[in-house]
Amino acid sequence: MKKKNIYYIGVIVLIGLFSYVVHTWLNSYENPGYALIGLGKTSFQMTAVVFVVTQVIGFVVLYIIVRLIGVLLRWPGKVFSNRQQHKVNRSQNALIEGLVDSASGNWESAEKVLIRHASNSGAPLLHYLTAARAAQSRGAIDKRDEYLRKAANENDDVDIAVGLTQAELNLSENQYEEAIKTLSKLNSLDPSHASVLKLLHQGYESLGNWDAIRQLLPSLHKNKVMMEAEMKLLEIETYSRLLKQSAEKAQVSEIQTLWAIIPPYVQKLNEIRTIYFSAMIIANGGAEIETAVVEAIADNWSETLLVIYGNIKSNHYVNQLLAAEKWIASHPENAVLLRMLGKISLKCDQPDKAEDYLSKSLNAEPTVAAYQLLGDLFYDKDDKNKASECYKYGLELASNNIKHNVENVISDATL
Repeated sequence: MKKKNIYYIGVIVLIGLFSYVVHTWLNSYENPGYALIGLGKTSFQMTAVVFVVTQVIGFVVLYIIVRLIGVLLRWPGKVFSNRQQHKVNRSQNALIEGLVDSASGNWESAEKVLIRHASNSGAPLLHYLTAARAAQSRGAIDKRDEYLRKAANENDDVDIAVGLTQAELNLSENQYEEAIKTLSKLNSLDPSHASVLKLLHQGYESLGNWDAIRQLLPSLHKNKVMMEAEMKLLEIETYSRLLKQSAEKAQVSEIQTLWAIIPPYVQKLNEIRTIYFSAMIIANGGAEIETAVVEAIADNWSETLLVIYGNIKSNHYVNQLLAAEKWIASHPENAVLLRMLGKISLKCDQPDKAEDYLSKSLNAEPTVAAYQLLGDLFYDKDDKNKASECYKYGLELASNNIKHNVENVISDATL
């Protein structure tokens, strides 16, 4: 039994009990008295018992009438409220149905059910955003944009949610320019929003806009958008790409300007230093990095750096040779070092020393480059036989290397 019914029954019982007590009390007197009611020239007379019982009954009847009028007055509103609640319940069920259809790949069905009940939903934004994803999944880009506009019109405070959805959908369709335009607007609204920053990074990377990523790096780091290891890898890739782009332009000043803004802890990375040195050599600015290369080799012995050092167009080749010869004491049989010493000796116009270094390099490890240098040296000495012999050995070595690489590729492909 409902509490309301218990309440009504309780009230009736109390009224009846009260009437009975009053009736008993008044009848306990020999003359319980009477009540006289005058209305104009008309008068009504009744016993006190009847009067009291009449008053109680009248109150009950009046109370019932008032309550009935109240119910009748509230009835239209209650009916409307029930109908609205029914619509809300239907829209909630529609949202669940739409999400299930969307997850199942039934894009068209999901879109229809979501849009049909969006206007009656307590969360129309979810309907429109999910419908936009469904529309794109079935290739209806115009419908997608229409649903996104409707979602944006729902509330002035949903710019971030709608914008992020739009940007994600643009990125998935390779609409990078549109995505970046939306994300840039969102970034101006909330510069620390992690999802916005992450999508901006994806958009810039897809376009190869590494300078924009460089400017984004501080925000990515500050707001912990990526893990520390991922951030370091991104920094390395960003500055590597920028240095390579600068190398293609072959402008020494541009390369040095870029190098100046690279954080010191990134500059010390071997990968970055190698690319920077190579870029400077390509731009004919090798003489300006000669000291830096020597210091880098002293910090971290690297054969790659040795090759770079040997390719620098120095202003003082003799000093360059003297600096390199200091490394022989600790690396007397390093084939790369010996080859670089031979190459620099040729630039110093010291053919005998160059021949000695190149011969030692070939004894330590035969390489095509060393045979080429030694062959050129003999050719300049007009020793055609030795020159031909060096070129022959170099060609045979190169051929064997190519054959070996091909065999490795075929072997890996058949595994």
